[in-house]
Amino acid sequence: MTDTALLEAAVPLITAWYRDNGRPLPWREDPSPYHVWISEIMLQQTRIEAVIPYYARFLDAFPTVRDLADCDDDRLMKLWEGLGYYSRARNLKKAAIAVAENYGGELPETAAELKKLPGIGDYTAGAIASIAHGQPEPAVDGNVMRVVSRLLCDGGDIADPAVKKRMTADLREIYPMGDESRCLTEGIMELGEVICIPSGAPRCGSCPLSGICRGHLTGTAENYPFKSPKKPRKIEHRTVFLIRCGTKYAIRRRTEGLLIGMWEFPSVMGHLSSDECADAVREMGMEPLAVEKSVTAKHIFTHAEWHMIGYAVDTAAQSRDFVWADAGEIRENYAIPTALKKYAAETAK
Repeated sequence: MTDTALLEAAVPLITAWYRDNGRPLPWREDPSPYHVWISEIMLQQTRIEAVIPYYARFLDAFPTVRDLADCDDDRLMKLWEGLGYYSRARNLKKAAIAVAENYGGELPETAAELKKLPGIGDYTAGAIASIAHGQPEPAVDGNVMRVVSRLLCDGGDIADPAVKKRMTADLREIYPMGDESRCLTEGIMELGEVICIPSGAPRCGSCPLSGICRGHLTGTAENYPFKSPKKPRKIEHRTVFLIRCGTKYAIRRRTEGLLIGMWEFPSVMGHLSSDECADAVREMGMEPLAVEKSVTAKHIFTHAEWHMIGYAVDTAAQSRDFVWADAGEIRENYAIPTALKKYAAETAK
């Protein structure tokens, strides 16, 4: 059987399995284009269990595209706080504005038009087009490539964009339309999440494709997919300052680099000594009254790691270069990134 014929034979097996076994996730209850879009953006690099409460709060706050387009930036980032990859939220608003201005507030139907919007790439465009509009457009992510690799015994490097492009084209040839398209997109992703899992042995005994899967039939499923190793993350050493005047702490909005647009406690590159910390605070325009070591923390991003040390610094006067807020105000009104949550917790003690 050719690869194309094997993919085609898998379609009805996947869609029938999904109809019987698909999990009742909130965004599946009403797969409108807006709901699919928000859920797929949130699910990027984030576990389903973590997304569910964020998804509910987000739709309560912004029930329509126009509500999202008109939202206050700080409120948006506060609602996104803790999900990470904050450029996703910024791109959601940019795209919502474009949809409101250019598409009458309704997301376009085709993948080609969807990909014109900020933050929507091949995968998200395919998911919206197939799930919400029934278009014959695949949405290929790591889960899908794993299923296809094992089904076909395809040894291509799934870290290579050319392999993803080839698999997408191959799937597009056999993709159905209408509700079958929705069930195939949801079903093949579901298989990759709960049956054809990335860690540990695939659960072939529960898989609807076990009778035709080359990987299972040859006993080689665990050899697939092949993925070349990632480059090591860059390690950055940082010193974080909890500068306090009375009950209020100095915070500022990040204007560049990782976490741009989020609120942070002042920080500098490198690990400073207490004396160097005092000098750094003076350079910020404040005279330190007391300097004490605070907590250490580490945060892992996709391509970088922050290794942080902290200092609690008391000062007699507030600098106008910062926003000053007490612990409650910081918790309620300012989106502090997860990377700095350990320091935010120190302000409440």
